[in-house]
Amino acid sequence: MTAPASQIPPAAERRTDQPVEPLLDVRDLTVTYHSGKVPVYAARGVDFALAPGETLGMAGESGSGKTTVAMSLLRLLPAETTVTGEIRFRDEDLLAANWGRMRSVRWAEASVVFQGAMSALNPVRTIGEQIVEPILLHEKVGEKAARARARDLLDSVGVPSRRIASYPHELSGGQRQRVMMAMALACDPHLLIADEPTTALDVIVQAQILSLLTDLVRERGISLIMISHDLSVLASTCDRIAVMYAGRLVETGPSRQVIASPLHPYARALAGAFPTLGDPGSRLAPGGLPGDPPDLREEIDGCPFAPRCPEVEDRCRSGVIPLVRRGDRAAACVHVTGYDEAVGDG
Repeated sequence: MTAPASQIPPAAERRTDQPVEPLLDVRDLTVTYHSGKVPVYAARGVDFALAPGETLGMAGESGSGKTTVAMSLLRLLPAETTVTGEIRFRDEDLLAANWGRMRSVRWAEASVVFQGAMSALNPVRTIGEQIVEPILLHEKVGEKAARARARDLLDSVGVPSRRIASYPHELSGGQRQRVMMAMALACDPHLLIADEPTTALDVIVQAQILSLLTDLVRERGISLIMISHDLSVLASTCDRIAVMYAGRLVETGPSRQVIASPLHPYARALAGAFPTLGDPGSRLAPGGLPGDPPDLREEIDGCPFAPRCPEVEDRCRSGVIPLVRRGDRAAACVHVTGYDEAVGDG
């Protein structure tokens, strides 16, 4: 019997006498798109791990590579894409798995709540048919049992089960997003990837969806990767945050620490871009960044953030700036305490 969500502490607060093997271990992940004449280096040497039951938020401005990394985990990128490195899920390298194995992993072991439910749902099939489909594909149950589970799933996400025969266009935006969550949970996966799950929803519905998602993940003990531009959303939902810029991880750490005291200048800029309610100063002088992110069709020497960084030095402009660990945090910046010693030791 699953414990109530209130009794399950966040993964960052859990204690164990034995080291926990990661559910997901990503090493040196590099993703290159080849759809045009010039390759686009969308992700470069990304490393992170996710423990069972842990929640990780991926932040960064548009084009930073966060969705590319998330979709590469289940090999959902276009055929004209090269993905190298290791994606170890439950101690199996998914990049080495054949397509038959990948079909069995998707939905049953790891699933996705896609951005924009109206685009992700099939407009000519009822929501019930779409929830039932992965259950019938991955589990040895009959149509009647699968439909009963679909009704239960709809009720669990706050959509009345009587709407099981409805089509996507007959539901509100918030209800469609809840249907996407029901589909993603249909086969009890170990990992849920939520790609901007509250895009285009009003703030009240957004809060409801985030609260529901958090409760469902913790009640079921599911690991979560959530992608968002909004650091405040990630801070309230996730145990840890990973900040991406120009296809690279530039900072990782516990959510509240990354928000309250970012180590990387880019993470500080992201955190400062959100106005403080009730503070006229932040409203009249909003944060922001000059310039634009680098062109990912070109090789980048040095820190990719250097052209926009207010703290740039000559040594930032050449070589590879690695992630340097400080306890349970890490940042790819020459100004991080201990950077010179860590690079020298390496």
